[in-house]
Amino acid sequence: MNYIFDIDGTLTPSRLKIDSEFEKFFLKWMKDKDVYLVTGSDKDKTIEQVGEKIWTKAKRVYQSCGNAVYEGGELIRQSDFKLDTELQRLLYTFLATSDWKHKHGNHIEERIGLVNFSSIGRDCDQSSRNAYYDWDKLQGERELFCKIVEDTFPDLEASIGGQISIDIYPKGQNKSQVLVDINGPVTFFGDRCQPGGNDYPLVERLGQLNELYNLSVTVNEVNDYNDTWRILKRK
Repeated sequence: MNYIFDIDGTLTPSRLKIDSEFEKFFLKWMKDKDVYLVTGSDKDKTIEQVGEKIWTKAKRVYQSCGNAVYEGGELIRQSDFKLDTELQRLLYTFLATSDWKHKHGNHIEERIGLVNFSSIGRDCDQSSRNAYYDWDKLQGERELFCKIVEDTFPDLEASIGGQISIDIYPKGQNKSQVLVDINGPVTFFGDRCQPGGNDYPLVERLGQLNELYNLSVTVNEVNDYNDTWRILKRK
């Protein structure tokens, strides 16, 4: 069995460090298993969240929605997508017109093969993250931004990631890229499995492979790491 895990909201609270007791459990659980990590975050943020032991013990880690791939701690593949002037101009328009008025800085972040945008700003504290997340669930700002990006740039794809941001990358260069390297049955854990979430392209592709090849697929959509922990205790 191949086990694929999202990180934010699946193995850790969004943008926070892994629970110490869950970390001990997960390190023991993943021993002798094929475990893959896939996230919109970059290497440094991921290690900060899950710790270096989990990061290095995973068979492969797919950073930036699969646009930077690490194995044994070494970068083995990456995308060359960069932020251009036209996309940057659109993101600044989003920032200027956002109905969320409390800005905290670090709104546009370039990662390997991916651009991350947040109207509240990634420098906000956790209480502000929670407030924006609750507000956005009602207002649908990030969903609207994703639609505008894709309507404006047909060769790009945008999805909601974490609590406060969206991820932008070339069409098709999403989390489903992890499946290029995996053969056999798959069990996936993620919290953004519905259309518009950055786990959805992976979930959608798993469904297609199941239909085409009768591949054994299990998708676990979780609300937080406690859901993941509870399910893993049964395995």
